[in-house]
Amino acid sequence: MRTQCNAQQLEFSSVERRQVVAAFDGGRVSSDAGALLLGKADAAIGLVDRLAACFADQRNPDLIEHSVRTLVGQRVFGLALGYEDLNDHEQLRHDPVMGALLGKLAARRSDCAALAGKSTLNRLELFDATAGRYHKIIPDAAAVDRLWVDLFLEAHRRAPKRIVLDLDATDDPLHGRQEGWFFHGYYNHYCYLPLYIFCGEHLLVSRLRRSNIDGAAGATQEIERIVTQIRKRWPTVQIILRADSGFCRDDLMSWCEQNAVDYLFGLAKNARLIRAIGRELRVAANEADRTGRPARRFRELTYRTRSSWSRRRRVVAKAEHTGDKSNPRFVVTTLSRQDWPMQGLYEQLYCARGECENRIKEAQLDLFADRLSTATFRANQLRLWLSSAAYVLMHALRRIGLKGTALAKACANTIRLKLLKIGAAVSLSVRRVKLAMSSTCPNQQEYIAAFHALSAAAR
Repeated sequence: MRTQCNAQQLEFSSVERRQVVAAFDGGRVSSDAGALLLGKADAAIGLVDRLAACFADQRNPDLIEHSVRTLVGQRVFGLALGYEDLNDHEQLRHDPVMGALLGKLAARRSDCAALAGKSTLNRLELFDATAGRYHKIIPDAAAVDRLWVDLFLEAHRRAPKRIVLDLDATDDPLHGRQEGWFFHGYYNHYCYLPLYIFCGEHLLVSRLRRSNIDGAAGATQEIERIVTQIRKRWPTVQIILRADSGFCRDDLMSWCEQNAVDYLFGLAKNARLIRAIGRELRVAANEADRTGRPARRFRELTYRTRSSWSRRRRVVAKAEHTGDKSNPRFVVTTLSRQDWPMQGLYEQLYCARGECENRIKEAQLDLFADRLSTATFRANQLRLWLSSAAYVLMHALRRIGLKGTALAKACANTIRLKLLKIGAAVSLSVRRVKLAMSSTCPNQQEYIAAFHALSAAAR
């Protein structure tokens, strides 16, 4: 970061007769020296180059100071480092660590910084549907969507026998009368309703949607697209869709049945279903009263709604009694009872969908996918993609670099605090950029292990 011109000395309480003073006069010092690991993770999966290739740049090449790769990389690395605002880049553009990450330590023009400031990045995000005078960088939505699935496929050395795709929707609160704003009764505020699809920890879809829609709106089209892309690479893989009752819609289930895709969806309870498991509920209630502990029974049904379903389907019911009340739950599936008996289907397979919610929280809270505060819907979709890219990058760092370490299961914020936010004095010479990192860093072993693992993966 740039040194302040006037280094005012600040005096603090004395310690053991020594005066404690501080000033912003340390020269080139960065608090993000650990971010070089992000560069290694990017080299291992090629994220920034490939994401930048999803943009059409219609600027005059002779007048370009900051390439699309630089702009996109700044935003992705910045989000991963915890800088969610464009204003942060007014100082970050002078940071030699950020310059080293993006391979640009000096500007071509004397009146420019090495990296882009908030105004240039703002023009990237607030793009028009067609190129205009001030907005000439336009993202290709289809190319971005394909990229997430390509990165997922490349993360596997061989085709797995089975994959489970988790679908979920969440609320993204709005910050004013933004384009597409609607009040959502369930969340009790104005919001967007983005759709996420994950496979384990791998992000496959992050689609921004208005909130005045059904929770499953667009899910069939997204599944059709990504299943087609996956089966081109893995034609024999078994694909299972897993989601809560918000996605239990006949069009999605019928598409799965016609295209050899299995599903396991929650099913909203109703009077007919509860009557069908009345005996199991009574048995569970008696056992709970006798033992003072929760009790559950399972039953299998062949069920069809009165009008909304096109056929009868396998339903597994959980008749549970906890405390002084019953807690019936239902799921509908194409999976056979031979492969998945009732209890295992519900407790082992269906309940595991909670991990998808953890990944959404990580994207929303740690990587700022909830900071969709621009005026236009398309700009907010771009922001969601950039946050998704930061998630993919941090996941690559965790998946490749931290495998087998104490941080192998750490969330993005923990990785940021322990491995990326490392203080260092930066010295620039003709031959090298030297970062003298803090000798008291408590996670040196994990950092070194991640460096070697990511270097091997990049090769």
